[in-house]
Amino acid sequence: MGRRLVPLTLDNVSDLPRRCRTCVFWELDPVSGEAAVAAGRSGAEKEAWISAVLLEWGSCGRIVYIDDLPVGFVLYAPPAYVPRSLAFPTSPVSSDAVQLMTAWIMPGYQGQGLGRVMAQTVAKDLLRRDFKAIEAFGDTRWKEPACVLPADHLTAVGFKTVRPHTRYPRLRLELRTTLSWKEDVELALDRLLGAVKKEPALRPL
Repeated sequence: MGRRLVPLTLDNVSDLPRRCRTCVFWELDPVSGEAAVAAGRSGAEKEAWISAVLLEWGSCGRIVYIDDLPVGFVLYAPPAYVPRSLAFPTSPVSSDAVQLMTAWIMPGYQGQGLGRVMAQTVAKDLLRRDFKAIEAFGDTRWKEPACVLPADHLTAVGFKTVRPHTRYPRLRLELRTTLSWKEDVELALDRLLGAVKKEPALRPL
């Protein structure tokens, strides 16, 4: 099977799961998000957010394809681009970190190490961009796919709790720890994803 990780752009946003294409849970504050949904413009707001982050900051997500079938994705950005994060009791995300907003893997492709590969790929991207860590809010009561990731999944791929909470702890993955992964990551990507096309460098304007 041919497997590859591709940067999220406006050209492939339609490959996100249907419910995620128009979800603005993280991208807007709670009031603006509810207003966008009520007005039927959440899809346009999603694309506007992706466009703005790409132009101002650079790549903010990856989509995993297997034989051209999109089977998973990950979305991340600096906390300044993630208004909803301020609504969490364990906010704010640290200034030296990028927030892992959400991720998803299609049923049937779970349990194959793709979640860890996505986390490592994001880590490699951010190391090149001089960030020290990835942080995320976890859900300790997660039962089904949602915008907030399950806390136990985050700990399984290397995150550590930095601010505990009964429901929404904030977790952190120190990027310096991934320096020792370098060879292992390359081997894992070769095995799991096959030939990965090199992406053009995206720079803020």
